[in-house]
Order: sequence, then structure tokens, then C-alpha cells
Amino acid sequence: MKTPVADLLSGDVVRRLAAYAGSGPVVTCYLDVDGRRYVRPHDYELEFERMARPVRERAHGALKRIEDHVRGGLDRSHTRGLALFSGVAGDLWEPLHLPVAVRNQLIVNQHPQVRQLEAVIERAERFAVLLADRQRARLFVFQLGQLVDWSERFDRLPRHEDDGGELAKDQVRDHVDSATRRHLLRTAAAAFELFQESGFDQLLIGAPADIAAALERTLHPYLRERVTARLTVPVGAREDDVREAAVAAEEQVLRRREAADVNRLRSAAGMGDGAVVGLDEVLKALVERRVDTLLLSDGFEAPGWRCPSCAFLAAWSGPMTWSRKLCSRR
Repeated sequence: MKTPVADLLSGDVVRRLAAYAGSGPVVTCYLDVDGRRYVRPHDYELEFERMARPVRERAHGALKRIEDHVRGGLDRSHTRGLALFSGVAGDLWEPLHLPVAVRNQLIVNQHPQVRQLEAVIERAERFAVLLADRQRARLFVFQLGQLVDWSERFDRLPRHEDDGGELAKDQVRDHVDSATRRHLLRTAAAAFELFQESGFDQLLIGAPADIAAALERTLHPYLRERVTARLTVPVGAREDDVREAAVAAEEQVLRRREAADVNRLRSAAGMGDGAVVGLDEVLKALVERRVDTLLLSDGFEAPGWRCPSCAFLAAWSGPMTWSRKLCSRR
């Protein structure tokens, strides 16, 4: 059963998983099934088998349910990642199909591991797509790859009469240009109305080259500052094609944002302008609550510990270090 996007985005799913208190361990599986990286189902099935092999004996029942789901044939048209939660006692089963890729991870623990799922939800900005030509305009709002709002309008252009002479043709051309300007103004007004009603974080525009610049100039300043990409999708494109273009553009926006954050960190660290790098220095800044933005390499893990009495954080480097640091904080 597919979880509604509203439940996922509202946090209801995460809260339900976090509150789970079953009678046995839970298997959490995040699996990347993006067709651009795993062309055949066999490719991501091999990755799942690699992760499952070490824990198969101690989590057989829960793992079997996950394995059957992975190997049961996935519709990957709108799915790029799986988040699967299964209780060993059989009292938990939550399969989530996500339109974004996840990091491959399989964990057996007493509680569902929802950190990756929380990260997906936190990054789930609303992306609006505005497609237009000289007569038609369509607006879509997507979140987590699902359509959450849309609007459409059509303004018929005047016909070109062939028997009216050059003067008449010039008049018709002026009339057409004037009608196009009115259409763009109405399109911009409709886009702003949708923004006020639905709200969105990014705006993607697809329009022919001869009207694209004029359309963007016509938009309300609030919308112009949200334009993050130009699409080559025609105004009459299928909804699935629009969705795919929106998801691809969203990934590019996120990659650019991450690259900008990394460059800003490198620059600040190089100039000694309040940035720190390296595990020990970063942990120290976290303890002292001096962190504004925290950047982690994808998949980074390191053993460590947290003092239950004072919340002190430190990297794990053996029992002697644990004892010495813990005592020094008391």
C-alpha cells in the first residue's frame, strides 16, 4: 500500500515509526533503485543481497518480507529509492517508495532508523513548473515527485486573414503581439495566485525562446527570485514528462546548493573565518553550540560516544580515552 505524500510530508509516518515499541528487533532497509544507476532489477538486487548476507540468520523473518518486496517487481517509473521497515516479531511493516535516491543501508536494531527518511522530508521543497507558449499556460506544483496542485489557461490568438493586403497583415501582427502580451500578463497573474494559494520554493520555466524572457520579466518579483531552472519541456507535454523534468531539475538545484556550501566552507576555513574541519574540531564546535551549518560527506560514519549527563560528544578511540574524557567533564 502506497503511503500518501501528505502523510509523509506531515511527519506522521516518521512519528509513527519513531514511537514503535514492538517485542523484537526491527530491520530498516534503505535501497537505491534509481534506474540511471541500476538499469536492471538484478543490479539493485545484488546490492541488497550484499547488505543482507551478514544479518540473514538473526533477522530472517523480517528480512524475508523485505527481500520479497525488493524482488517482487518494482514499478520504478516514479520510484528511485526504497525505505523499508519490518519487525522481526511481525508487528511492523512499512514500505515507502520515494521519488528520490537514498544511500544503501541495512540496519538491525530495537527501533526503526529514520534518519535518512527525516533528511528526505527536510529537503522536500515544493517545485512549481510553469509551461507556456503564445496561447496556453500550464502550472504544476510537485513535492516529493507527486503533483499537489495545478492550473491551466488558454487564450486564443486572432486569426491571420490572407486577403487583407500588407497593411492588414501588419495590423494582425500587432494584434497578435498585443494578445500575446495580455496572455503573458494573465499567465503571470495566475502563477502568483497559485503561489499565494499553494506556496512553492522553486520555480522552473519552460517556454519558447521568443517569449521566455518576456514571460520572466512579467512575473511578480517574488516569483522571479524563485526561478532556478529553464526547461525544454513543451507546454503540451504529458504530466509524467513534466514530473521527470521537475525531479531532474530539483536534483541539479540541490547539487548546486551543496557545491556552494562546500566552497563556502573551504573559503572560510582557509581564511580562518569561523569554519572548522575535521571530526574532533567539529565535535568541539557542536558541544559548544557554535554550529550554524553542518556538512557531512555522504555515508560518513565514525565511532563515538555521548555523555548522558552533560551531552559531551567525542570520537571513540578506546576505553582509556573514554574514561579520561568522561571524568574530565564531571
